[in-house]
Amino acid sequence: MPYLQTSKKSRALSTLLDIKSQKCGLRHTIFSVIGNEYTGEWQDNKKHGKGTQVWKKSGAIYHGEWKFGKPDGYGTYSVLIPETKELAKKYCGEWKHGKKHGYGMYLYNNSAVYEGEWSENHRSGWGRMYYESRDIYEGEWMKDKNHGQGIIRCANGNWYEGTWGEGKKNGIGKFYYSDKGQLYEGIWLDGVAKCGTLSDFGRNEAPTPSKCQIPQVRLVDMQLVLKESEEAYLETINSKFPLHNTLTENE
Repeated sequence: MPYLQTSKKSRALSTLLDIKSQKCGLRHTIFSVIGNEYTGEWQDNKKHGKGTQVWKKSGAIYHGEWKFGKPDGYGTYSVLIPETKELAKKYCGEWKHGKKHGYGMYLYNNSAVYEGEWSENHRSGWGRMYYESRDIYEGEWMKDKNHGQGIIRCANGNWYEGTWGEGKKNGIGKFYYSDKGQLYEGIWLDGVAKCGTLSDFGRNEAPTPSKCQIPQVRLVDMQLVLKESEEAYLETINSKFPLHNTLTENE
């Protein structure tokens, strides 16, 4: 097989063409082999800086900041509605390594809205959720579930304020029944009231109050009775949520 020797001039030209083909800095629209298109800044052959990506198959669009080929920084993600062929904004906020991370707002298909902190595509940290039912939750989250301290205001006027675990009332909390004008204060386990006190609260303004007022409890030491029962339930809750110390009673 003959040996072909290339000249220094041809090698220099090849090197120059290779350097020119590297994507770096601001570029016009670049199309991938599957039809996706990107318009924006590059660095070392990777999307880096500000740019817009359009996915051919879904029609989704991301517009914002990039780092080393992934959405990173502040950006907006929108999807194409098949019926109307119009774009609908889904998420607007911070990103890290291609995932929702930091503070941002997400709009769900059923008109629900979440505004708050994210961690690796999950609602985690502090956040406010506006549900389709018009209930509003504001407080702590962990992996897309109410977890920690939080308050939910229901559309019917009821509200709960206290601790949560894995999306349910777990720990110490207060629940106000607006229709009857009553307030429960005590321990909750998996969304069920287990041990506490029920008292009249705003009874005169309630639309359907009970016929009789709640009688006064007559015990020699009511607090001692409650404390013993609360400690038993708190032990169960703490064993179920060992990594969440906000579920325990404050010292």
